Amino acid sequence: MSMVLRDIPKLIDEPTIGLDAVSKLAVRQFIRTLNAERGTTVVLTTHDMQDIEALASRVLLIGKGRLLLDGSLDALRQHVSGKKKIVVRFDGAPPALCPGLICTARRAGELELELDPSVRTASAAVAHLAAHAALTDVTVSEITAEEMVAALYREYRI
Repeated sequence: MSMVLRDIPKLIDEPTIGLDAVSKLAVRQFIRTLNAERGTTVVLTTHDMQDIEALASRVLLIGKGRLLLDGSLDALRQHVSGKKKIVVRFDGAPPALCPGLICTARRAGELELELDPSVRTASAAVAHLAAHAALTDVTVSEITAEEMVAALYREYRI
């Protein structure tokens, strides 16, 4: 059985380390193109969470010589925390919270909230907040890759 060179997975170690922003984007685009156009599997070893978020469809977490987790970035996020982060900026009085929201930080004109999506959807939570305060800005985000990996390292005591 003959093997075509393109069938061999490509191993790339820390591809964007030390690069400027424009070069990082170009390298990431090259890797995506290599994967899409040639059907090449790319194995990426990196500590750069932005590379992982931009390129990986499957993540393997290895610690102390063992495979600890294997799955999609979303599945790993869900494993660590299904919660979302909502930051609201407002004029005047702060908004009243509703079930599913917990305040994790308070600054002048700003609240940082944690949302449990099993209790309330993000859109319902934002609608509730907007109905109870003069919001000037809202950001909804998931746990970052850095926060996720740190939580996994804590969980596995790495």
